[in-house]
Amino acid sequence: MLNQNQESSETAREEKTAPFLSHLLELRSVLIKSALAVVIVFFTVYTLLIEKLMDWIVTPIRDRGVEIIYTAMSEALVTKFKVALIAAAVVVSPFIMWQVWSFVEPALYDHEKKSFLRLFFIAVALFLLGVCFCYSAVYLLAVDFFLVAGDNLAVPLLSIDKYVSFLFGFIVPFGVAFQLPVFLYITTKAGLTNYEMLASKRKYVILAIFVLAAILTPPDVVSQIALGVPMLLLYEVGTQVSRLTKPKQ
Repeated sequence: MLNQNQESSETAREEKTAPFLSHLLELRSVLIKSALAVVIVFFTVYTLLIEKLMDWIVTPIRDRGVEIIYTAMSEALVTKFKVALIAAAVVVSPFIMWQVWSFVEPALYDHEKKSFLRLFFIAVALFLLGVCFCYSAVYLLAVDFFLVAGDNLAVPLLSIDKYVSFLFGFIVPFGVAFQLPVFLYITTKAGLTNYEMLASKRKYVILAIFVLAAILTPPDVVSQIALGVPMLLLYEVGTQVSRLTKPKQ
């Protein structure tokens, strides 16, 4: 009798362990395929497109008569690697998202799949909108502001690594910030927030937004205001989304 109980408990443990190991193997497959895709596209971009990408990146500065320099022997090469890696991640991101979707899709109900896909495409669209808005409406104005601020004070000679870091450090936070309505929709759907709560905490949110903008953007007031104001508008959009959203029972 004791042996039968031991055998049944061991069988139960094996049945529980098998699905867990299967999920780990699937997750490993997703990570390996995603990493391999990034590596392949990285070398392709670096081999064929890196010069055109670098020209596009430095055009706003060169058009304003500012010289781009590098101050370390490996700085230009490392910067090209950085740009190629970021470009590869962007190009491969649909494949990575498809891999992630194939991993989580079997665990979702039909209505959850529809909601997930709808929310996913909205989030991607908002991220791209935030990046495009930043580059077209904010970034170039910020470049002009900083160049004018230093006029008659010193000759601008910009390091390529610092300039590229500034560019991506300026643009990417806008894409992330534009996810705020999606975040508020999720928290409202989960019952963690509601319209009344969001409206009553507005003054604390304003403070938190500008603190977050100071953390995400380069250390200057213009960048912080340029990110903080759109985030406030997005928060107001999110509160209206929250008012129209019913918590999941």
